[in-house]
Amino acid sequence: MGHGEHEPGAAVFEFPATSAATQLRRGSDGVLRYGDLSPALTELLDLRVHSFTNREAVVEVGGPRLTYRELWHSASRIAGGLQDHGVGYGDRVAVHMPTSARWVQAFLGALLSGAVPVLVPDALPAAIADRVIADSRADFVLGPDGPLPDSTAYIDDGAALDDPALLCYTGTRRSMPAGVELSNENLLSAVSSVVGALGLPADGLRNLVLLPLAHASGCVDQLLPTFAVGGTVVLAPTARSLADVLVSERIDTVSATPRIFAGLVPELVARRAGAGVRRISKACHRSERAAAAAPATLTSALRGLFPGAKQWSVWGATETSGIGLVVDDTELADTDSALGFAFGGTELALSGPQASAGRGELLCRGPNVSRRYWNDPDASAARFSGSWFHTGDFVSIDAEGLVRIDPSRLVSGL
Repeated sequence: MGHGEHEPGAAVFEFPATSAATQLRRGSDGVLRYGDLSPALTELLDLRVHSFTNREAVVEVGGPRLTYRELWHSASRIAGGLQDHGVGYGDRVAVHMPTSARWVQAFLGALLSGAVPVLVPDALPAAIADRVIADSRADFVLGPDGPLPDSTAYIDDGAALDDPALLCYTGTRRSMPAGVELSNENLLSAVSSVVGALGLPADGLRNLVLLPLAHASGCVDQLLPTFAVGGTVVLAPTARSLADVLVSERIDTVSATPRIFAGLVPELVARRAGAGVRRISKACHRSERAAAAAPATLTSALRGLFPGAKQWSVWGATETSGIGLVVDDTELADTDSALGFAFGGTELALSGPQASAGRGELLCRGPNVSRRYWNDPDASAARFSGSWFHTGDFVSIDAEGLVRIDPSRLVSGL
């Protein structure tokens, strides 16, 4: 059984952790935490900027190409411009624009100003986007049109691990999505977990990120870990041929959802351009699983296209910073119902009458798990119990710790 606080009526499962286990220590509240985190996300990124000054940080195919020095300078000038507009520490700045190099600059500018970036997906209907911005109580909106704020470079480095660092909305198909508060500790823990679990190298990783940056899976689980190892985030929002991008941008890592990968297969089969790819990362969400090809079929197709690549599926909710479970698709024979094994300090529990038999609603806790929703105490009380988050997913967990979905008991979309 687990340690510390337990969810009443739940069975807690502990299994061997990932290679990051040596960095994890259990706190007084029973939650595993990293003992070597930077005080804040801005400090981690600042260190990387000074370590990889002249490396490309972000490339927009057909658009800007920015080194770490250039990206940091432009973001700090945006932060200074926000300061001139009265934005200060703890204020909220909405980032509402398509995925692009400009999005990355705006996001980092909001972060460096001391504000809490609010991620507003560009694909939201206008009425819902307006409600999200109003609900977040944003003090400023960084939009797609016109110049971004610009002034003397500024960096607020006064944040602490417990301070809110990001407001990310989930359930965006609903009329009123829920805002998830993610702290510096949540984000830094997720970054450490992804870097460790996927073995991201610091020798020039080039990650083609096809996930929306306004979602936790794109921003927290791909953009930030790539920056953490001094890699290059490649964005291709208007590229006509991703097969050409793989070659011209020397891509070694591709990150997308199963649905996006399934849509790419016909083009990639025709072009055979994946010889240089070494890592495939799939954001494994239930809605995507239902819409795409069966995981085993997709894994087989991608294995043929990228024969030298390892394939991972990473499961997570926005409330868990987009991570929590991972499975190596190249090693697991039956992937059709597998969500993965817990990693990065994530611990699991099952709730319900069959919990002791290994079936029930999946609960998660860990250093990456949010503590509450923003401005919604009722939803917080319903989904968060102490340090545990109720995912709403009904699953089974076998003796080795592999979590599989229970298709007969799906109750909520994450």
